[in-house]
Amino acid sequence: MKVLIDMNLSPRWVLLLQASGFEGCHWSEKGQATARDTEIMTYAVANDFVILTHDLDFSAILAVTHGSKPSVVQIRGDDLRPEAIADSVVRAFRQMQSELEAGALLTIDPKRTRLRVLPLLLQEKTDI
Repeated sequence: MKVLIDMNLSPRWVLLLQASGFEGCHWSEKGQATARDTEIMTYAVANDFVILTHDLDFSAILAVTHGSKPSVVQIRGDDLRPEAIADSVVRAFRQMQSELEAGALLTIDPKRTRLRVLPLLLQEKTDI
């Protein structure tokens, strides 16, 4: 699985994800820091990436457009350092890899992880 790390997360995520067996790159390697979220999403779809972000705008765009790709993984919480939450993120990636490859919105916060299959329609959320 290929993961595109958004500008609002540290580039240190790249090495951490690679060490866990995932292909990762930071948006700063692919495009401009000032790129709109829609540009990042277009790139992710065209190149088969899952987006890792702290930004809620990606899920809002998926909801409005009823998009089925790209998958988005949102990290919620105060401490976004890879060292603090990497275990939870990697565990969720492994558990939900097939769903993320097919199209999903995954939200990871300190208390729970929630998965929604894309496109976002009136459906129930799944807590894992």
